[in-house]
Amino acid sequence: MIRAVLLDIDDTLLSFEAAVRQAMREGFPRFGLGEYREEMLPVYNRVSGDLWRQIERGELTHEGLMRVRWNRVFRALGLEGDGPAFEDYFREVLFWSAVEVPGACELLAWLAPRYVVCAASNGPYEQQVNRLRVAGMLGSFDHVFISEKVGAQKPSREFYDVCMGELRAAECPGLAPAEVMVVGDSLTSDMAGGAAYGMRTCWYHPGWTGDEEPPAGVDHVVGRLAAVPAVIGAVTGV
Repeated sequence: MIRAVLLDIDDTLLSFEAAVRQAMREGFPRFGLGEYREEMLPVYNRVSGDLWRQIERGELTHEGLMRVRWNRVFRALGLEGDGPAFEDYFREVLFWSAVEVPGACELLAWLAPRYVVCAASNGPYEQQVNRLRVAGMLGSFDHVFISEKVGAQKPSREFYDVCMGELRAAECPGLAPAEVMVVGDSLTSDMAGGAAYGMRTCWYHPGWTGDEEPPAGVDHVVGRLAAVPAVIGAVTGV
């Protein structure tokens, strides 16, 4: 039985990649870095992804990431620019970015009357809350767990301790980890953290065909958010 659902935000409900693309397309000419080209996006994804994995391992803070990220991206692209200044610009773009991942609003509408619905995200609290607000999604959540306010990052056990403690004190007395479904796009953050805590896991992996076995620690895989209700329904027997 599933009683609560923890949903990641970035690239699960809202497209983080859309914000990155917008910042690079509009910001590069503004900062004298030339024109944005689409092949630059995978370079950003690789550099930023490496830094986020350091955060997940406890080797880097979020503040540290913001100090070094864009300088490393520029270096990888062979550009010279003021990384911290561009980071400030990027954060402003991201603060107001609310491009819905296809099917996100429909999924929230289905979940809201049936389960305790929670956002569970790494990142700055005000930024993530504002993005949900701008997207018209904030009212669908019973709880919003953001690492800056929680005081711990996914996939740490401490992050999920806070989530479980608040849920048990509110709508879900006696809630067991196995009664929680984690839905997200990251194997190293969402899936690893949820599985280690004993929660059910559903990996959102666009383009998934089902031709291969799910990775270790992943109970279910969906290629579209529209498939999540069927996964939860199968677990709960409804």
